[in-house]
Amino acid sequence: MRDSLPILVPTHPRVAELEQLGDEIAELAAHLSAATARLLALIREFDAKKGWNTGFRSCADWLSWRIGLDLSAAREHVRVARALAGLPMLADAFGRGELSYSKVRALTRVAIPETEARLLAIGRAGATFHVERIVRSWRRVDRLAEAREIKQQHAARGLHIHQDDDGMFVIRGRLEPEVGALVVKALAAAREKLYPWRPAGDVTDKANEAPTIPQQHADGLGLIAESALHHELDPGAPGERYQVVLHVDADVLANVDRAGQTALEDGTRVSAETSQRLTCDSNRILMSHGAAGRAVEVAARTRTIPPALRRALQHRDQGCRFPGCSVRVGQGHHIRHWAQGGPTTLSNLVMLCRRHHRSVHEEGYGVARDVDGAIHFWRPNGQPLLDAPPPPLRAGDVVAPIETVNDANGLRITPRTGLPTWTGERLDLGWAINALHPEANPLPHAPA
Repeated sequence: MRDSLPILVPTHPRVAELEQLGDEIAELAAHLSAATARLLALIREFDAKKGWNTGFRSCADWLSWRIGLDLSAAREHVRVARALAGLPMLADAFGRGELSYSKVRALTRVAIPETEARLLAIGRAGATFHVERIVRSWRRVDRLAEAREIKQQHAARGLHIHQDDDGMFVIRGRLEPEVGALVVKALAAAREKLYPWRPAGDVTDKANEAPTIPQQHADGLGLIAESALHHELDPGAPGERYQVVLHVDADVLANVDRAGQTALEDGTRVSAETSQRLTCDSNRILMSHGAAGRAVEVAARTRTIPPALRRALQHRDQGCRFPGCSVRVGQGHHIRHWAQGGPTTLSNLVMLCRRHHRSVHEEGYGVARDVDGAIHFWRPNGQPLLDAPPPPLRAGDVVAPIETVNDANGLRITPRTGLPTWTGERLDLGWAINALHPEANPLPHAPA
């Protein structure tokens, strides 16, 4: 009987030391999770106020440039920050260090206010790999539900046309979302073509009162049908379909302060800076005009940047050179414009994406090349725009301030704060999705 009693062995000092070390790791990780929640809240506010709109295309591009995040990671930070704005329960648990960023990142892919409480329970109960597996299956059910909805929309499409007793045609229909959006754009373009001068309902002249919006839509539909039949339903060759023709005087290209013509083919005036940007990398035809304005000489069409030079430029720059930009394709920019005597050579060219090409020409940003070939950018106020700004210097312990702020915010973080309640049982994925997902078929034994 005495032999069956348990034998108590004191804990080895090394085991106790490792347990204490593990507790420190878990507690610090929970502190970092709470700090990351504050970081995302700041990112959300910065994004909403468009603090990144200083030459950067998006908040993710600014984060990648300013704090050194990989661009894909920066996009995820912005996505999660935006999602948490509408998910207060997840945001609160994250802010208390109860959920890791990895769990929150996964849960915000599928969470909506109606399902937030269920998914928060998953995040608290399961390990990260549980959460990832359930979210993947959850998204599959969402995709199946979405596919069913799209199929139903496609089957429900239709257009009914009949002629009324008075000879008027009546049109009624249901269009798929993308087709409807295309029709709305086409009607808007037709309305602007037919009625460019006055808004609908302008009654300043009763004899020439502008048609109402429904009347303009009706007239626009007629123009669309006429244009389609005129072109035999052929949208045209891609090169001609997307070609923009710009008429600009040579003096204006050389000096934006001079007076002269800078207009698109339909007469729409554009700024001299825009003209310089459009002619940086385009086809050009030089025309000489006589005193009466008639063209007396027309040169052959030439390419501003020849194909061989363009290939060399792309090979050298590998995409847009603007700091923080990762776009792989772009336009050739003359550092000194060719109309001002700048040569079309590799040393006078730099690759810029469409967004940053506009920034340099029309938003006041500058670019120059040193004699050693280095490219430098600066802001409109003259401040240099560095390729990678240095991180702020922090002396001493950088962890203690995080813990101090968390304590000041009333957070009581312990080594068990982020510990899941999972006890090691096997995950029944099919049962979990059927029990939790609102679009799944609930099982008879599934809990409410």
